Amino acid sequence: MSAPPVLSPPSRLLAERVRNPYPYFAWLRRHAPVHADRRPDRPTVWQISRYADVRALLTDERLSKDPDRVPGYVPGPAGLNRHLVHSDPPDHTRLRTLVNAAFVPRRIARLEPFIADTADRLLDRIEHDTHVDVIGAFAAPLTFRMICMILGVPGELDNAATRDTLTATITPGPGRDPARTAQDLRTLLDRLIAGKRTSGENSGVDLLGALVRAGDHSGSMTEEELRSTAYLLLLVGHDTTMNLIGNGMLALLRNPDQAARLTASKAGPELVGTAVEELLRYDSPVRDATFRCAAEPIDLHGQLIGKGDIVSLLIGSANRDEARFPDADRLDVGRTPNDHLAFGHGPHFCIGAALARLEGAVAFPRLLERLGPVRLAEPDRKLPWRPARVMRGLAELPVVRV
Repeated sequence: MSAPPVLSPPSRLLAERVRNPYPYFAWLRRHAPVHADRRPDRPTVWQISRYADVRALLTDERLSKDPDRVPGYVPGPAGLNRHLVHSDPPDHTRLRTLVNAAFVPRRIARLEPFIADTADRLLDRIEHDTHVDVIGAFAAPLTFRMICMILGVPGELDNAATRDTLTATITPGPGRDPARTAQDLRTLLDRLIAGKRTSGENSGVDLLGALVRAGDHSGSMTEEELRSTAYLLLLVGHDTTMNLIGNGMLALLRNPDQAARLTASKAGPELVGTAVEELLRYDSPVRDATFRCAAEPIDLHGQLIGKGDIVSLLIGSANRDEARFPDADRLDVGRTPNDHLAFGHGPHFCIGAALARLEGAVAFPRLLERLGPVRLAEPDRKLPWRPARVMRGLAELPVVRV
């Protein structure tokens, strides 16, 4: 059987992918659900856009998470890639087991009073401001503070400069040297790890201290794995939830009827819970699943994915698939069922899902109530989206009270 004809997406959709990828995703699902992106001197990248295919491939053992299978390909900052997201069993099992206990839902639930207090203090600071950047004034400091507390990052490093160094590894700013940024981050992480070793058994019950002790006492982690795991947890514990809050607030501003449902008569926890799930689906903070490549040839819908090819599972597209979600482009904060893939599926399901859900459940009702009536301070088309490889999030979300 001959392969299906190769189609090229319209240039206007490609040009808009960072600001609004959903028309491009819809084109892929309709015309090229298994789409090859071939460029000179780079591995072939296959974009998989339909929900059923994405969900199935998230658990397909023919796909590997090990970037060493693609010669010359480095999916993240140099020296910071030996973590559970970039590993297959048994390494993935070993590394995930070491960090799992800190993120079980019952332990995360105990953080709710601290998250609520931190959120209230941040909102107190901007109570009388006419113009507010929801990202810079609230989402970024809230989410970074929470993951710093879980990991045991000293207070003097819980600041905007540290956050900027971290996020610059996935979205380098103008004039920033990616190699220098990665080196700065490795130096910072080495400083944190050294501090835990100096503190020894007095370093408390924080996660980073526990990982250092586990690695030193049992040899269960190499130094590079320890540094890489600290980087991963800082990044995903902060960046993805920051994107959830930013993308979610933008969706509510664009859909005031849905925001009104959350503010009317103090919406109960059930509606807040379904709203968080819908905001995760509607504009997912992770646009593409993290690195995967074919460990063997895979035939999918008549297209042959070659061994060593990179497979990009488009989470954002799967979550807008009309075949799975009725009226998929409509925001419905009461949508049930809602089996979205924002946190992935299978063995690599996001370890921080419970934390992200809790922070979202705390953040959205407070933002809507404390900010009051607001509108976008910039035209929608001028909002600054960060051009990251995997994540989808705003650099700023400026609003003005009305």
